[in-house]
Amino acid sequence: MRVDSHVAGGNSRTLRIGAEIQRVVAELVTREVKDPRVGSVTITAVSVSPDQSVARVSFVPFGQGHELAEVQAGLTRAAGFLRGEVGRRLGLRHAPRLEFVYDVSIERAAHLTHLIDSAVRADRDQQDSKD
Repeated sequence: MRVDSHVAGGNSRTLRIGAEIQRVVAELVTREVKDPRVGSVTITAVSVSPDQSVARVSFVPFGQGHELAEVQAGLTRAAGFLRGEVGRRLGLRHAPRLEFVYDVSIERAAHLTHLIDSAVRADRDQQDSKD
């Protein structure tokens, strides 16, 4: 679970709300959202704005069901329902507007891992050819 403190301004209430929103949205997406475009999604992070009016919900789809754009469209379509449920379940007078964004950090990590593996392999091959 990741909550971006630089976006939240470090306010502990904002960080707590972000963590709770992540928990609730993950549960709701799994159990309550009926849109077939959404399918299997992991909620990886929530960044809440300092004024708590907007929550950026980072997600990663898994499985080969739908294109990324379709999954994001399904989540955006369900945002009003999710916002209402988040407000009710967390007892918030004003629930933040939910914006869904694809989390590229996992893709970046995989790319960096591939680059490191390639460099290590090249070093080994170079060492083997010297020996």
